[in-house]
Amino acid sequence: MPKQRPLSVLISLALTGMVAAPLAAQTGPERGDEELPRLLVTADPLGNRSPDELIQPVSVLAGEELERRRAATLGEVLDGLPGVSNADFGPGVGRPVVRGLQGSRVQVLQDGLSTADVSGEGADHAIALDPARAEQVEVFRGPSTLLYGSGAAGGVVNVVTSRFSPHSGEGVRVDGGLSYGFNGSDRQGSVAIEAPLSDAFVFRADYSGRRTNDFDIKGFQQSGQEVGQRGTLQISDIDNDAFAVSGVFRGDWGHFGLGVSTWETDYGIPENFDPRPRDLGGQSDDFERVTAEYNRMDLRGEFNNPMPGFSLARFKLSYTEFEQDETEFKFNRTPEGGQFDREVVEATFENDELDTRLELVHNPIGNWRGVLGLQYRDRDFVADDPRGANRGFYVRPNVTRTLSLFSIQELPTDFGRIEIGARIERERSNPEDVFGSRVEGVTLANGEFLPLPEQLDTRSFTPFSLSAGAIFDIGTDYHLRTTITRSERAPSGEQLYAFGRHAAAGTFEVGDPDLGKEGYTNLEIGLDRHVGNFRFDATVFYNRVSDFIFLASEDDGTGNPVFVNDIGNRSGEGAAAGCEPGDGGLCRLRNQFVVNQQSNAEFYGAEFAAVLDLNGGMALRLNGDHVRGKLRGGGGNLPRITPTRLGVGMDSRFGDFDLSVDYQRVFKQDNTAIAESETDGFNLVGFDLFWRPALMQGGALFFQGRNLLNEDGRRHQSFFKDDAPIIGRAFTTGVRYQFGG
Repeated sequence: MPKQRPLSVLISLALTGMVAAPLAAQTGPERGDEELPRLLVTADPLGNRSPDELIQPVSVLAGEELERRRAATLGEVLDGLPGVSNADFGPGVGRPVVRGLQGSRVQVLQDGLSTADVSGEGADHAIALDPARAEQVEVFRGPSTLLYGSGAAGGVVNVVTSRFSPHSGEGVRVDGGLSYGFNGSDRQGSVAIEAPLSDAFVFRADYSGRRTNDFDIKGFQQSGQEVGQRGTLQISDIDNDAFAVSGVFRGDWGHFGLGVSTWETDYGIPENFDPRPRDLGGQSDDFERVTAEYNRMDLRGEFNNPMPGFSLARFKLSYTEFEQDETEFKFNRTPEGGQFDREVVEATFENDELDTRLELVHNPIGNWRGVLGLQYRDRDFVADDPRGANRGFYVRPNVTRTLSLFSIQELPTDFGRIEIGARIERERSNPEDVFGSRVEGVTLANGEFLPLPEQLDTRSFTPFSLSAGAIFDIGTDYHLRTTITRSERAPSGEQLYAFGRHAAAGTFEVGDPDLGKEGYTNLEIGLDRHVGNFRFDATVFYNRVSDFIFLASEDDGTGNPVFVNDIGNRSGEGAAAGCEPGDGGLCRLRNQFVVNQQSNAEFYGAEFAAVLDLNGGMALRLNGDHVRGKLRGGGGNLPRITPTRLGVGMDSRFGDFDLSVDYQRVFKQDNTAIAESETDGFNLVGFDLFWRPALMQGGALFFQGRNLLNEDGRRHQSFFKDDAPIIGRAFTTGVRYQFGG
């Protein structure tokens, strides 16, 4: 196996499982034919289809599967799903990566509308939601621009809560959970109340919180480190709180809901912090923390038969005020472990965002049924250094407004269904002028000096997307799916307007205000078996991208990336000239220099998941994925592409006890970009034990283990894999409870 390529290993095992499993299943019980609850994909505009009925690959987590996967960050929850991985930067940041794409290309929604945070603007920024209150998580793999626009070029993740559901029990219900993780003293808790005050009105409120210490790891924190502290992920503690209140009016006419919510976080950016003198093994003498909060208001409504020709109207609106500070804590070096000097807020982010969406489901026209939609988004974004305008900034403040029209239509056929769709957007981005910055400009790889532009023109884009697909019924057990999508994406604000140091991320990023639209031509074919003792879903895809935008590093001549000081000077240049080792201030070259570039690219790969029901209430699971991302025309590999992964698991049920055991192999990633290092493979072993006694009314006691082999794993898709490994061996115990309802 070590001599084979990961893709060939993955395909061989997948084909072996698909051929052998039906034979083994002949002796198993009829467990696969049991009636299962029908899950509806709420982010689907038609609104009444299950994942099995959709043409685009969709993963839905709900019920016991979501409980087993539930974690503190969205990236952790989804990690290991076919085609989905986690780009963490310590335990406080977990962002989903879909088929090698992340950041502003993967749109994260809460109840169908944007989270309106700044997680797409930096690798160190957390997603502004707490998965603790999720009732369902939906993942659309592949371009979803037809549904949600440019920000969904890589995929969509929709976190569904019950806050605006018209359905409730007959009485008051209280549910939630408490847990304690022994690694990092990870304390988490949540509580929610649902009170149907009348047949026409239901009230809900929920709270969740998390507190941790620094987490334990295997070995040293930094790649290549040989001296200093080990065994602890320095500056990895977390403090989160989330609260929401909502009310829903309901009747034969439909339902309408109003809600307000808040979310706060305070987390450390993992840093090899050890402010002892260098000769005593000292490392960094400062570290960064991020504090963020938002206040949000939501309106939701569904109205039956709103006008002639339409059976349903959905209206969604959210307004969010988001703020984030990045603070540097500086220490003086002492043999005893450092003496606190001062704290400085180095960057402030503000994002005020209005997102509104109207969907109209029309009555059948002939045999066609479908939806017409209108979406408007108004985003006012500011990134500033509160010490004064002359200190520099990360992203130029800008206001972006987007108006979109879309339609998706479905036609039942004798062989299955056909689906077509189209979306057109008009996006206008207006950047502010910036005068008096102490960043004069930067020297590019070719020796050209690029001055910081004080004034930039307004940019306008008109992305247009088309999609056509079909699902073929092969007997009663199988589906064959095929889809071709041509979509366009407008560049994001940071890709256009970045020009400066991003303190907490440790980068000096340069955007390009002349960037054009990206164009995606995506073809995928999938086959699934959805009934019986053996079930599987396998997909292959090819995504050809024109004018793909990516953050490119520069090789310093030794295979390592170029670093610059806080105002963009290289070694021996400007304020960095004449510096001696150990000098502070602008002599510190602590920012990796990265530039937004545009080139043609391609992504292709495969993903699969299979389940085989065995005798004795047991089930065997197999899953894996592979993605390859590279520049076309021999331009080399793209950076931070998820390595090939292969997993196997076993589920068993004995009376009131459920036990799951999982193993995942993350293969070595040696398809690296310029100035990007290879990442070794590692093994992940975990288990989940749940006790669900009848007296707990749907609640459970649980004990879970993660990274049982205590691996020193590094996630290649994370921008700072060399600074923050995965946490070490971790055990968590807790209770999920429910009363009333």
